[in-house]
Amino acid sequence: MDRSSFDHYIRRFNAQDATAFDDYLAPDVRVLNGGLVLDGIDAMKAHYAKIWATFFEVIHVERFVADEHSAAVQMWTHFSAQREDAASTFGAVRCGDRFDFRGIVMYRIEGGRFAEIRVAYNSFTRSDADGRVLQLGIPH
Repeated sequence: MDRSSFDHYIRRFNAQDATAFDDYLAPDVRVLNGGLVLDGIDAMKAHYAKIWATFFEVIHVERFVADEHSAAVQMWTHFSAQREDAASTFGAVRCGDRFDFRGIVMYRIEGGRFAEIRVAYNSFTRSDADGRVLQLGIPH
């Protein structure tokens, strides 16, 4: 996968366009994200529907390397709570709470689509609406 194609996927992801999953993920994609395992596009859509119901999420690609079978991305992802949610993916949040993930994501590519996605954490931080910053472990 080339950088231009990956950037197109990220633009659609950042626009919360769940149809990007249909275009870029293999139907039986497997996602390993800490203790969270998602199998298939429908599981990915359900997971992000829950996140996007509460958060505006933006991925910033800091480094990208790839060949025809794999891609690795160093990224910073910023989540901003748009509403109060007692049962969000990251626990109870108030409007204005923010989360920042920094890490590496490895993609296995088959037939031009992501067949496996593995997330490795460097840091995960919560900044609440009152300005308190907490370092968190793996959220899932």
